[in-house]
Amino acid sequence: MDENRIRIAEKNFKRYLDEGLIRKIPFSEIIYRTYLNNSLESLRVAEEIFKVKSSPLWVVVCSYYSMFYIACAYIYKKGYKTKHEIVHQIVNESIIVLARHDLEKHFLEEYEEEKEKAMTSTENLLNDYEFEKTKRSQFQYETTGEIKEAKAKTSLERAKNFVAVMRGIL
Repeated sequence: MDENRIRIAEKNFKRYLDEGLIRKIPFSEIIYRTYLNNSLESLRVAEEIFKVKSSPLWVVVCSYYSMFYIACAYIYKKGYKTKHEIVHQIVNESIIVLARHDLEKHFLEEYEEEKEKAMTSTENLLNDYEFEKTKRSQFQYETTGEIKEAKAKTSLERAKNFVAVMRGIL
């Protein structure tokens, strides 16, 4: 999201606060749960409508409302509640202002986890190759028949994985 759009959202959010269109409120579990339930119900309905192919329009509408209600839940959890005037615009601006940093943090953490998985997968794949190189030498000259069959299965699985990954990067 560009900096200009963020500045506009911040300016509008402040104006909405000043005008009382969004206000700080005490937390109520019932209101919070209602937003969450409405979000899940809207998503479920969108999925059902999509499945039976009855109305693309209402798939879009219900999908949007699932996002709208979860955004309202987030804003509410942050301590704010909107009035009913121009509520969709207020929620849009508010979610940009209130959630942007949390979302960035979430995706960076997720990226770090995935990055770590990728590094581990790379290391495992390279280790598998090295293990198989060593095993081939021992296998060829020093192993009994029963052990050979079990190790062969492992080798085959490792080879399939290695080839598939290498083909993917080629």
